[in-house]
Amino acid sequence: MDNYTPQWMDEDLAILRDAVRRFYENEFVPQSDAWIEQGKIDREAWLQAGEAGLLCAEIPTEYGGGGGDYRHDTVIQEEALRTGVVGFGNQVHSTIVAPYVLNYGTEEQKQRWLPKMASGEAVGAIAMTEPNTGSDLQNVRTTAIRDGDEYVINGAKTYITNGQHAGLVIVVAKTDPSEGAKGISLIVVEDTDKGFAKGRNLKKLGHHAADTSELFFDDCRVPVDRRLGVEEGKGFYQLMQQLPQERLSIAQGGVASMERAIDLTVDFVKERKAFGQTVFDFQNTKFKLAECKTEALIARTFVDQCVVWHMQGELDATRASMAKYWATEKQGEVIDQCLQLHGGAGYMDEYEISRLYADARVQRIYGGTNEIMKELISRSL
Repeated sequence: MDNYTPQWMDEDLAILRDAVRRFYENEFVPQSDAWIEQGKIDREAWLQAGEAGLLCAEIPTEYGGGGGDYRHDTVIQEEALRTGVVGFGNQVHSTIVAPYVLNYGTEEQKQRWLPKMASGEAVGAIAMTEPNTGSDLQNVRTTAIRDGDEYVINGAKTYITNGQHAGLVIVVAKTDPSEGAKGISLIVVEDTDKGFAKGRNLKKLGHHAADTSELFFDDCRVPVDRRLGVEEGKGFYQLMQQLPQERLSIAQGGVASMERAIDLTVDFVKERKAFGQTVFDFQNTKFKLAECKTEALIARTFVDQCVVWHMQGELDATRASMAKYWATEKQGEVIDQCLQLHGGAGYMDEYEISRLYADARVQRIYGGTNEIMKELISRSL
């Protein structure tokens, strides 16, 4: 937003923001239409991003990462949205999957997977959702039953971001189906493992360049040392520990998308003429945009405060849920108003606002539906 600088921003991050913006504008934006048409980004784009240092920015340098912190990944994710990059699943790869490996993996696991993720050689995915299980992670049906020194995994996952390109997948599975949440473990499956298959690339309402897949496990055998965590049954705890960062990242995406929509709309209404004047000159247009900008800035300041809390180790599930719920609800409302100000053009696919509108809808669903967010918030009352 104009004349606003997040309190967590510093000079080095500002330099990073400029460099990332140039990379996206030069390398990714020109390919966006082609990626939308084919339903996924090119696999080579991940290698380009790795070479440019855009992957795993908060992973220590000894594992091939950027040696930064969550703020560095934040800058990289926000600039993707601000420049109109589509389909790049780096949010899942760098701010969700890589931290699971870093925080819960053994030294051997970190050395094995993180350098490949940082270079783009291996794309990361996390498989939580199942065909009949959405936000209710305690009741996943996928099983990983121990047989000697191996786990035998059976089940199916769906709506998995990066599923087509994934080189490694963190699978949420029941290692002890009788124990409920205490029977869940996180197990890493590699794309070369027998019994693991990638299904079709799913067609979606929005995010048309983001590959989203079904994944199948049919007696998929993996070594026991693929489990994240020393003990079995710690998966649900690990998920709960990492979800605040995931939800904060979703909230930040909502804010950046709002800001992008407002900028596009201001440019559009200042150029489009109606009844002898620009659309911007109508009082209704100016008032609606004033409302949108105010709400976007309110969301921005709260979410930025959540970043500060997160860096201080103080972002709890309640505040993360508030940020995710509030920012994504406002994202939908603001972008709807911006599309309306485009008139009929806003409904046309050639205008970016139509894609922002379609892409916004899932924000209220993934990372835990906003109804679940309200349930979590209500527990603090």
